[in-house]
Amino acid sequence: MSFSLERSVEVLQRTPEVLRALLGGLSGFWTLNNYGPNTFSPFDVVGHLIHADQTNWIPRARAILQHGEATPFAPFDRYAMYEESKGKSMADLLETFAALRARSLEELRDQNLTPHLLQSRGTHPQVGRVTLEQLLATWVVHDLSHLHQIAKAMAYQYREAVGSWREFLSILPKP
Repeated sequence: MSFSLERSVEVLQRTPEVLRALLGGLSGFWTLNNYGPNTFSPFDVVGHLIHADQTNWIPRARAILQHGEATPFAPFDRYAMYEESKGKSMADLLETFAALRARSLEELRDQNLTPHLLQSRGTHPQVGRVTLEQLLATWVVHDLSHLHQIAKAMAYQYREAVGSWREFLSILPKP
């Protein structure tokens, strides 16, 4: 399927609402546990999404539009949320994310991106040349990947409780 800015915004604007519906008011059992070594808990994911909205998507879109390929993007710290989220509650993170995402989408709309501008190129420090369209498509898939990751972390907490049904639940690792 081809890229569509409108279809992208459909998903991006819903992510904060989905997270609030799924995680708001839940106990730490559901929000603070992960699914194994080197995996994120739902709390970590929301912190990660906050950091990404602050430092990744719109800042990189700006960099493409202002500097093109001349200046590589600043590296993205995928683990910054561990320090940045300390002492905060899930409610704090959900509220912060909703406000940041609204601002990000407002700035995106204000760019009045044309098909020509969406083909503008920038330089990613690891993957090299990318287009603005690819960046925006990646933003959508990044959100969806992390929604999956949250569901996986939550499902994992009942991996033993489901008993023999575990073999039918693809979200859980096989025993």
